[in-house]
Amino acid sequence: MARSLNKVMLIGHLGADPELRYTPAGVPVATFRIATNETWRDADGNLQERTEWHTIVVWRKLAELTNDLLKKGSRVYVEGRLQTRTYEDKNGIRRTVTEIVADDIILLEPKATISETVPQPQQKATPVEPDTEIEIPEISEEIEKDVSKSFDSSTESEASDESTPDKSKEENDDDLPF
Repeated sequence: MARSLNKVMLIGHLGADPELRYTPAGVPVATFRIATNETWRDADGNLQERTEWHTIVVWRKLAELTNDLLKKGSRVYVEGRLQTRTYEDKNGIRRTVTEIVADDIILLEPKATISETVPQPQQKATPVEPDTEIEIPEISEEIEKDVSKSFDSSTESEASDESTPDKSKEENDDDLPF
């Protein structure tokens, strides 16, 4: 059986903020339109330009992210597939539309622009009284003895390493983690 391919890749600017809705089952769906421009020179050498508008449909989590991150004028890369559907308008006229169902959207703007458009969550700081004392648990004598024993044994082994004639300082430097 022969394979087929339905793939769309667009780079353009949003004409308006995305519109987020929910299906009766509670599934988020966002729609927005992007403009792509084509320029060419006609036979007389004059620069011509044509703008094409594309309707983008985004489902589920990507729909919610789209609604949060994208705004009118945002430059985006959209990847998806073409889908044609038929519906009946308010006047009873049957209409057919072709849309791009997006699988992937990449915002093509600096991160500073994103942080300006996305509302940041407010963090509530818990006030600390300046006269509040912090209790520091005391270290038991046994732990202190263990720590001092391990420290003493490590310094003895380091001293014996330095006095060993076949190990040079350069070799010891190679063992350092930095």
